[in-house]
Amino acid sequence: MSGSTGSGRRTLREAIGDRVVDGALIVVAAAVGLLAAAHRMNVPEEVPVWIVYGDWATGVLGCVALWWRRRFPVVLAAVLVASSSFSESVSGPAVVALFTVAVHCSTRATAALCAASLAALSVYQLLRPEPVASPVLVFAAIVLGHIAVVAWGLSVRSRRDLVTSLRERAEAAGVEARLRAAHSQHEAREALAREMHDVLGHRLSLLSVHAGALTYYREAPAEDVARAAEVIRENAHRALQDLREVIGVLRAPVGELPLPVVEDVLELVDEARQAGTPVELRDETGVTGEGRAFPATQGRTLYRLVQECLTNVRKHAAGASVVIRITGGPGDHLAAEIVNTPPAAETSRPGGSGEGLRGLAERSRLVAGRLEYGPTVSGGWRVRMWLPWPT
Repeated sequence: MSGSTGSGRRTLREAIGDRVVDGALIVVAAAVGLLAAAHRMNVPEEVPVWIVYGDWATGVLGCVALWWRRRFPVVLAAVLVASSSFSESVSGPAVVALFTVAVHCSTRATAALCAASLAALSVYQLLRPEPVASPVLVFAAIVLGHIAVVAWGLSVRSRRDLVTSLRERAEAAGVEARLRAAHSQHEAREALAREMHDVLGHRLSLLSVHAGALTYYREAPAEDVARAAEVIRENAHRALQDLREVIGVLRAPVGELPLPVVEDVLELVDEARQAGTPVELRDETGVTGEGRAFPATQGRTLYRLVQECLTNVRKHAAGASVVIRITGGPGDHLAAEIVNTPPAAETSRPGGSGEGLRGLAERSRLVAGRLEYGPTVSGGWRVRMWLPWPT
């Protein structure tokens, strides 16, 4: 039941301060013992000299033992309290040891030793040959002195516990701040990776389609070659522009970058048709062409859905036809279903790492929506997304 309530990590300054306090308390205890010895010398008693010298020697040993009061507070206090029942000069070191117990040990140990000290000093004062005052005054003085010492020790312990708690909370807050910063950086990297995957994947798939056409149809008319080359040039330029905009997220404040809106879905459909992918858009809500109010965040999510699905069709289901159906209304939700139907005797399956679909699922969750996808009976692929549409 010994040891300090602190954190266990002591600096050199704190260690020096502790030793200075130890020395001061030893001096105070020695002064109390000298006062008791001087009082005994001035009062004639029929007490053998060896008892007086033994009392003084016990007091000196008690003062020296206080140097180890922090290491063995309970044991030292118990020994000194027991010695105070027959030695007057050791009462000072016993009180200092009791103060140490109140600072470093539990309340139960402090109360037990305080009661033992009260009993020992009271018995000694009541049985001494020449009482200095009435027993009631002596007992009252002893009780008040012990209460003052214990209260002082408990206040010191409370202050130390408070300082330790504040220090631990500060350290925990620092660790939490570092974890939050690392988590924010991780989320920022994931968001940037999703944007780069969506934007560059779409543009590069268009480049791949037209470059492949030029490779396999070398005898195509000059007009078709020129048109394909123009598409390649334009999409390469747009890919670089989109890359600059995505990288700009790391430098520009939020809100200063051009972001896609739901009306840009029509541009995606036109680009896919120009690349040779049959796309049918069935917008029963009018959000893509009639300027109907729809939240901007959900609109960008819908745009990324169409973009990713058209990119996957060009990469993994070349020649498939695509049907985009958008339903819903304000106050309920918006449902977007994208189905690709491959040519006869062919099936389409998602290839690659599936990062695009996982990114879409993450986007939908961020706006309180959900995503489902899977194969169709005809061998194609279906993707459904539900997005909230507040009034």
